[in-house]
Amino acid sequence: MKYRSTRGGMAPQSFSDILLEGLAPDGGLALPERFPAVDADTLESWRALSYAELAAEILRLYIDDIPRDDLLALTRAAYNASVFGSEQIVPLKPLNRGLTLLGLSEGPTLAFKDMAMQFLGQVFEYVLGKRNATLNILGATSGDTGSAAEYALRGKRGVNVFMLSPHGRMSEFQRAQMYSLQDENIHNLALKGVFDDCQDIVKALAGDLDFKSRYRLGAVNSINWARIAAQVVYYFWGWLRATTAAGAQVSFTVPSGNFGNILSGHIARRMGLPIRRLVLATNENNVLEEFFRTGVYRPRSAEQTHATSSPSMDISRASNFERFVFDLVDQDAGKVKACWKQLDETGAFDLSGLKPLFESRYGFVAGASTHADRLATIRQVYEETGVLIDPHTADGVKVGAGHVEEGIPMLVLETALPAKFGETIQEAIGKPAPIPAHLQGLARLPQRVEVMDCDAELVRDYIKRHVAAQA
Repeated sequence: MKYRSTRGGMAPQSFSDILLEGLAPDGGLALPERFPAVDADTLESWRALSYAELAAEILRLYIDDIPRDDLLALTRAAYNASVFGSEQIVPLKPLNRGLTLLGLSEGPTLAFKDMAMQFLGQVFEYVLGKRNATLNILGATSGDTGSAAEYALRGKRGVNVFMLSPHGRMSEFQRAQMYSLQDENIHNLALKGVFDDCQDIVKALAGDLDFKSRYRLGAVNSINWARIAAQVVYYFWGWLRATTAAGAQVSFTVPSGNFGNILSGHIARRMGLPIRRLVLATNENNVLEEFFRTGVYRPRSAEQTHATSSPSMDISRASNFERFVFDLVDQDAGKVKACWKQLDETGAFDLSGLKPLFESRYGFVAGASTHADRLATIRQVYEETGVLIDPHTADGVKVGAGHVEEGIPMLVLETALPAKFGETIQEAIGKPAPIPAHLQGLARLPQRVEVMDCDAELVRDYIKRHVAAQA
């Protein structure tokens, strides 16, 4: 399996090459040359597999430069009861009104990002060890990617992490999770801006090919294909547990900011998983919802990006969206480049002529949720079922409820545990969310973070001062 760029300017590369590369040299994103097909018989044969075994079966379809036994060892190290609390790894949690939560928040940082990051931590160390190489991860987070990446990579041989976050824009719990880490290979930089500003700096430095090469920069955000591939696994896992009959359809609702999580569902569907609908849920920052409603992609400026009570989705420029557009325009790299050129010049591009395909070919529908919706949904779910959900998951439940169809399970992808968003939970139900025992002292731990202006040159200088350049 070789990989290409959405913009057509990258020679075919192996999985291990693109794992360490991050953003493609031409500014595009890596994608496999084809999506492997999974037939009904194969799918049925996977029902008895553990999560780690299923992950190895799916990931080996995309990874042919790591021996099969080694890949299984990596997935077993990533997905086990000592990391996720039980052998289930991803439990299904029934709600009312035809909805079921896909429990993706059982990992060490209580967020769905752990699902991919735990694998990345293992595979980064494996590939770097084989190549006797080192890597400096440069990433941006709106809340959960940062802590998931840092917990997965802390202490790993050959890896440093430089994580950019928007100063004052994450919850207190999210900040404490990241900034309390004292490992020498973890560097937290809080920038005075919004997430999109942080993401722009990551792309700018990754796009400086000389700097990227000299300082061995890699990516852990969902621009890294390995993140997307690892997330594909839980769509198959959810389908296998929500159905009993071959070919039965399931719909998924996905709270989405950067489009990576729902893109993995799109890829699972392209592989043959019987997915009826992919329901995209946004908060007040509804750029993606607007696209699926109108066909026009129109990112907002930092000043127009709302600070909301589901902060991990306070994103107006979805970096993974380019991978879907590549599919939408029949994998024509020239058309993708033209779209992003128009975006740079005018602030938007218009694919409304392809709007009929959004649902008919790809199964996409979308909706938006507000702060009032979140509070009402959290309260209603808690009162009716006793299940407490976080604000992002509440966005998904609110939007997903409008697309439930009789006889078709609707799985809502859980984003995080409510403990990470105590203020909103307090407002919704009148009491704080319970904090897991092992994290109750988190807020009292000393924190290590550098606060700086939102300037790519300041970040560049910081990296130079903390790692040695490659000769």
